Amino acid sequence: MSDAIKHECGIALVRLRKPLSYYIEKYGSPTYAVSKMYILMEKQRNRGQDGVGIANIKINQRPGLRYISRYRSVDPEPIKVIFDKIGRKYKKAKKEGGKRYYDERWMKENCAFTGEVWLGHLRYGTHGKNSIENCHPFLRQNNWRSRNLVVAGNFNMTNVDELFDKLVKLGQHPKEKVDTVTVMEKIGHFLDEENNEIFRKYKDHYTNQEITEVIESEIDLHRVLSRACKDFDGGYAMAGMTGHGDSFVARDPVGIRPAYLYTDDEIIVVASEKTAIKTAFNVEYSQIEEIKPGHALIIKKNGDFGQFQFIEPQEKKSCSFERIYFSRGTDPDIYNERKSLGKLLIPQILKSINFDLKNTVFSYIPNTAETAFLGMLQGLEDYLSSKRKEIILDHKPHMGDLGELLSFRPRVEKIVLKDAKLRTFITDDDHRDELVAHVYDTTYEVIQKHVDTLVILDDSIVRGTTLEKSILTMLGRLEPKKVVIVSSAPQIRFPDCYGIDMSKMREFIAFRAMVALIKEQGKDDLLEEVYDRCKEALESNDNINHVNRLYKEFSDDEISSKIAEIVKPSDMKAELEIIYQTVDNLHKACPDHLGDWYFTGDFPTLGGMNVTNRSFVNYMEGKLVRAY
Repeated sequence: MSDAIKHECGIALVRLRKPLSYYIEKYGSPTYAVSKMYILMEKQRNRGQDGVGIANIKINQRPGLRYISRYRSVDPEPIKVIFDKIGRKYKKAKKEGGKRYYDERWMKENCAFTGEVWLGHLRYGTHGKNSIENCHPFLRQNNWRSRNLVVAGNFNMTNVDELFDKLVKLGQHPKEKVDTVTVMEKIGHFLDEENNEIFRKYKDHYTNQEITEVIESEIDLHRVLSRACKDFDGGYAMAGMTGHGDSFVARDPVGIRPAYLYTDDEIIVVASEKTAIKTAFNVEYSQIEEIKPGHALIIKKNGDFGQFQFIEPQEKKSCSFERIYFSRGTDPDIYNERKSLGKLLIPQILKSINFDLKNTVFSYIPNTAETAFLGMLQGLEDYLSSKRKEIILDHKPHMGDLGELLSFRPRVEKIVLKDAKLRTFITDDDHRDELVAHVYDTTYEVIQKHVDTLVILDDSIVRGTTLEKSILTMLGRLEPKKVVIVSSAPQIRFPDCYGIDMSKMREFIAFRAMVALIKEQGKDDLLEEVYDRCKEALESNDNINHVNRLYKEFSDDEISSKIAEIVKPSDMKAELEIIYQTVDNLHKACPDHLGDWYFTGDFPTLGGMNVTNRSFVNYMEGKLVRAY
């Protein structure tokens, strides 16, 4: 999208189902797991530009030897930094160990990151500073292996204050009021409880040393998660490992955040995107399954595994924004969905150009919109094919006319280019506009001045800042008759509180347009009325999105027209029209991923409703803070 916003985090979990010696013998090296983890993380790097972390557990390591390894990095190339460090460990072991490099026991005792359980995380921070302390995986340490907990996830909780208070009531003293800490400590608390209950059960039957083995074999992570997660409100795909080697991946009851699973007799792997698993293990897409909403994949120390319901699943509302606009488009389903989004825009586009394809040039921005653009072109070709058939059958044109008709193709040009050397996210909001104005460049002398209409497809328009400050100014200099900006996403009207960093309602161009219309029509009292209702809702938890009342005053087209007025530069002479995808067409393109709360305000959890009401209250009170 031309407007930069935060993305989603990514997770990768690998569990070796055989002893390390098996992989050394079969693949000729002890590096099988680390190389697979590298591919899984590299193929999900679109989900992590702020930091990367990786942790490893060695099962059945002798006392006195390290069994948990962890590296984290916030360097500009964090994946490379981390895996270079791990690679140096292996090179050192090979140099010092000689033939022992191929001995499982020696490697596990002398080289870090040679364990059976791996957990990786790619961070796209939506809260907190970009520091090493904010990078997953997080580690909760204890001298008992079964009490150690490593956690990483793709999640945001809407009720952090409530979770924090619950921890305090349990007697804890959390060091921060952020969801990563509260989630880990909540799970850690019930992991401790599980340990205590098993200890009390067997303390009169075994020595303490013997009880350790009993606890590790009997710990029920299903029960731990059922007790820990019952108060969570948000979207999450949480992964964790215990010090003795149990592991889990838990998915929220609505299925907001994605988690995909592949298993065979050698390995169990989970990732946020199917394409990462496909590439790393060269398996068929049909062999990769989703972890079901409200379920957790639980892998025991002995390698047994299964999916278990830990919370009541709700109607599935997978995040369409994450899937269509952030995930890698090489997934065949996502690729086809993006193409469908472009194709479904054809009726609106044809109407906006008055069906004058001869004098229309089509292009797109940014590169992530290319697949939807291909779908749009396919839709145009289908329209032309239909028109050719209609003209040939009904009007019987002369051969000259027929030749022109059959050879006509939509005019496609690369009009707007992004300068990869400039990155608007490296500066603060106060100075971002100055950079935005220079991030894009344009191609000249391909537009017939005052004759051609220019249609530019964007995959979404969030704030409209880049359109207003840069792109439209450049396009205006080309002197087209008309510019049509087309968004393959519907109007973003509400905050997202489940991962994407869109929480300040005043930043959304659709919201600004709606407020402008209300003020133009002298309906300011309605703003105050909704403000009062939002404050009441936050006190009573009435689970109603009161901001929707404001949008219902206007049609989608009225808001789109006002957006065009707001973003149009004062010196732009060409006519400007903004077209947005409809929500109905979004659902047609993505029938299995119906999460649309940022477009419709239909939040799947109470916390989501509270966030949008709070965001509006913040707007009315002039507070420039996150709403969760």
